Amino acid sequence: MSLTQILKDNISISEKQLQHFELFNDMLLETNKFLNLTSITDEDEVAIKHYLDSLSVFDAIEIEQNAKIIDVGTGAGFPSVPMLIFRGDLQMTMLDSLNKRLDFIRSSLDRLRLDSNLIHGRAEDFGKNADYREQYDFAVSRAVAGLNVLCEYCLPFVKVGGYFLAMKGPDAENEIATAQNALNELGAVVESIKHIKLIGDIERNIVVIKKICSTPDKYPRTSKKISKSPL
Repeated sequence: MSLTQILKDNISISEKQLQHFELFNDMLLETNKFLNLTSITDEDEVAIKHYLDSLSVFDAIEIEQNAKIIDVGTGAGFPSVPMLIFRGDLQMTMLDSLNKRLDFIRSSLDRLRLDSNLIHGRAEDFGKNADYREQYDFAVSRAVAGLNVLCEYCLPFVKVGGYFLAMKGPDAENEIATAQNALNELGAVVESIKHIKLIGDIERNIVVIKKICSTPDKYPRTSKKISKSPL
């Protein structure tokens, strides 16, 4: 199968969106030759494990027009770039600690003529910044960390009534159990878990976490404290 065929067979997508995915895919794989963006380089696997996976957030919850979203630890732009290709109305912010990855995303978005706010820095710093703290309808993250840790990094960005969409693997239930204290401390509850089955035996759980009250000012703590004493 091809990238185009996989996308066509699994989502409702326009020709322009397909062209954007093809162009982004070319840039991703070409840049990956000299900058470590992804360990997945087979075109079919990229289509499934990066693009379809990123777009699965739209199956987890309805995201309104012009929603304000932050992707915390965006890496090579997942899930935010596929989300933006699919929904150009979204007000997307992409946060990452490595500027080289953001340079790649910036160049890609320029060629795709898509707009986004790119932030070079750490979530624990920007989560305390009044310009970003509790300013977003949604936070999303595919970062590899326990849910209790991700909640402390991501929930400070979410406005009361908004959502953190945590993209997790098959062990999500156990992670939720471990994260109960973090959720209580940070002012959030798990509203639902959306089980996503991608092509083949690839499974994903999206944990839909609703922010029900403001996060106390002391959070997020420093990364050292978060890693040493997770909530």
